[in-house]
Amino acid sequence: VQLQASGGGLVQAGGSLRLSCAASGSIFSIDSTGWYRQAPGKQRDLVASITRGGRTNYADSAKGRFTISRDNAQNTVYLQMNSLKPEDTAVYYCNAQVRRYSWSSSLDAWGQGTLVTVSS
Repeated sequence: VQLQASGGGLVQAGGSLRLSCAASGSIFSIDSTGWYRQAPGKQRDLVASITRGGRTNYADSAKGRFTISRDNAQNTVYLQMNSLKPEDTAVYYCNAQVRRYSWSSSLDAWGQGTLVTVSS
């Protein structure tokens, strides 16, 4: 199973970016999936997550500015980021709880990370 993240880049404060993460390989279904971020010298923290049924959870810093969504048919998760701030600068990682078979338990998969830089 591979997760391919894309959509990062350089943006000015107040701007927007949309991150995408597509899962590929032997996948029966994806349970919870989400985005984490890690700024230089800091730990990796949850930004937002979404269950297969669409229930969402956001970090306080993301509420009101970021929106997570998913396309179950395409095994893809998105993160729409608006009103970006310099403190949002980080490497963003996608994560997914993947079931490879109907009878298997889920495994924890991570994408390679995509850099988001917000200039002031």
